[in-house]
Amino acid sequence: MPPAESQSLRASPAIAAATPKRWWREVWDVIAALGGLAYWGVVGLFITAISIPLIILLPCPVAKKLGRGMLHRAFRVFVRYLRATDLVHADLKSLDALKDQKEPVIIAPNHTSLWDAVFVISKLPQPICIMKEAILKNPFLGGGARLAGYIPNGSSAGMVKSAADALQNGGQLLLFPEGTRTKRDARWINPMRGGCALIARKAGVPVRPVFIRSNTRFLEKGWPLWKKPELPIRLSFELGEPVIPQEGESAHDFTKRLEELFERNLSRAHKLRRQVEEA
Repeated sequence: MPPAESQSLRASPAIAAATPKRWWREVWDVIAALGGLAYWGVVGLFITAISIPLIILLPCPVAKKLGRGMLHRAFRVFVRYLRATDLVHADLKSLDALKDQKEPVIIAPNHTSLWDAVFVISKLPQPICIMKEAILKNPFLGGGARLAGYIPNGSSAGMVKSAADALQNGGQLLLFPEGTRTKRDARWINPMRGGCALIARKAGVPVRPVFIRSNTRFLEKGWPLWKKPELPIRLSFELGEPVIPQEGESAHDFTKRLEELFERNLSRAHKLRRQVEEA
């Protein structure tokens, strides 16, 4: 018997598509979406504004801990808002197991959408993140990311060293092994890059894959910002077993092993399995 799925993921897409929305639901979706944008406009700018003096005044370890905690709480409130307004039904229960993991670990999800990190960080009080260098200049997220000590992905050698050092000091590193959001023409995932393997080998830590599934390609690579998705959006986050670099295993071989694991898992039968995009 297949494992029971959460209540929020049971609705059949075919039934949902066949049921016309009431006019008030269309209006509600627009208002709720604008409310979410307003939340990030206010909270993002506030965190950026207070981050600058905190970076100057506080010792580096204290500032990083404070910054990571602030972003975790901001993301957690946002995820609760999405659930309360019925914009998104996200099954995140699997990620609760990470709260009890004390040893350093790399958390490696597939990258389905622009906001994947928001949902994962909402479950992790003190994550270390590798992010695009351009985000550090973003007025809504840059200040908090700098305060939290998030690692830019600019220089490969510098990124690997910074990430390995952070892990050896204890922590949970969030890293997307695809390097970018899954492209529209990819069947399951993009070809994985070697950064995850290099960091895992250098720091001597396991990788915990996270398999993300969705009923939409909203905010995927190439998704037009003006295009409205079918609401509510349904997401599933499934935490995999640790993958440990084997003795003598090259970074290339470890990356291929991890890539095959993702393809095998994401291709199995599931109500939110990725669909071939229609032309």
